[in-house]
Amino acid sequence: MNNYKELRVWQNAVDFAVDVYKSTEELPTDERFGLTSQIRRSVVSISSNIAEGAGRNTSGEFNQFLGIAYGSSCELETQLIIANRLKFLNNNSFGKLELEVDKIQKMIYSLKKSINR
Repeated sequence: MNNYKELRVWQNAVDFAVDVYKSTEELPTDERFGLTSQIRRSVVSISSNIAEGAGRNTSGEFNQFLGIAYGSSCELETQLIIANRLKFLNNNSFGKLELEVDKIQKMIYSLKKSINR
């Protein structure tokens, strides 16, 4: 349906995933199979669901997958808050990631709104 690689929200989500992977290198080694893994799965899910939805046959399906991507971004945001409160992520790293997830959430919302017109 859509070429997802041309979507700015998908491009930003992929760049964001790289940033999150780098930031989670700070997390304790014993969190590798816990919070680190969960954070990384959530961030990858955002761009993956945007891509999958764009590859579907209808705008309704695309809209559904954008909703899943948005949900993954909320899940990720929650996990980043937990990591910050546990002092696994310093305030500077957390602040940058929080701003970026908020930006991506707004982009997903705007795209959903444009599809529903």
